[in-house]
Amino acid sequence: MRRRIFVLGMTVTMALGMCPPLQAQQTTRQKIGYLIASSKERPAIQKYRQAFLQSLASFGYVEGQTIVIESRFAELDFGRLPSLAAELVDLKVDVIVAAPTPAAVAAKKVTSSVPIVMISASDPVGRGLVESIARPGGNVTGTSFSVGLEHFSKAMELLKEAVPSLRKVGILMNPANPSHEDVADQIASTAPSLNLDTELFKASRKGDIEPAFVAMTESRCQAAFIIADALTGSEATLIANLAAKHRLPSMHQLGEETEAGGLMSYGPNSSDQFRRAAAYVDKILKGAKPADLPVQQPTKFELLINLKTARALGLTIPSTLLVLASEVIE
Repeated sequence: MRRRIFVLGMTVTMALGMCPPLQAQQTTRQKIGYLIASSKERPAIQKYRQAFLQSLASFGYVEGQTIVIESRFAELDFGRLPSLAAELVDLKVDVIVAAPTPAAVAAKKVTSSVPIVMISASDPVGRGLVESIARPGGNVTGTSFSVGLEHFSKAMELLKEAVPSLRKVGILMNPANPSHEDVADQIASTAPSLNLDTELFKASRKGDIEPAFVAMTESRCQAAFIIADALTGSEATLIANLAAKHRLPSMHQLGEETEAGGLMSYGPNSSDQFRRAAAYVDKILKGAKPADLPVQQPTKFELLINLKTARALGLTIPSTLLVLASEVIE
């Protein structure tokens, strides 16, 4: 009897010895760093993350089972991004997913070896993130927010079409965002051809937003152009309320800002950008190099129009714009 127990024990021991310990199995999981400039509590950020995870799952990656995701959120404090990116590098992640432009720029400064998948990066060539769209050439690839900066000029044209009497536009930018100065220059350069004047207003934190709108009104601006940013997305409702209070028709790039009450938005679908990022992660985890993966530019820009906001401002949106709209919010 004892002999049988001993043999059984040896058999079990040998069987267990042939299987790697649970801890060892866990350490073989591929690790993804997830660096976001915004707050994790922002509803849209949760939606984008869900789109990313669902897309990863379609490639066979399940968080907590086949992959580990190390998430870091800067909570709108862009100054924290370099240290958060460094934390991910120290954790030896296999790839870093970074959104939007400030996060990608911070990650690029911290590492030249860990693959980086940028999401919605504005002018990635101009920002030094990649050498070219077709041949990134370094450790960064991913999706860009627009094809060059011309998209912002088109948005200005749409705003003018919506408000034909428009003469002066206030541009709200975040000086902490490395892409905003170039975007503001692009918008301003388009204005003369539309018989428009522009003036620049800055907000790098929530407390700067209301004074910026007050200043726009004092400067006799008749509309506001809100350059897309983690801050503007997080404070979409505040911005929409201030635009309504000061009776300023507003142009945005993020659909969530129009849904919150902004007049119009023109830009790529953000959820789709996060889904596309998962495809890059899949390729990289299977051995592809970022240098060989072309940056994907948006093939479709969505025009959202909030008719409820238009009515409150006493505006009649031209039928030519309504026909072009991807979505009209009643």
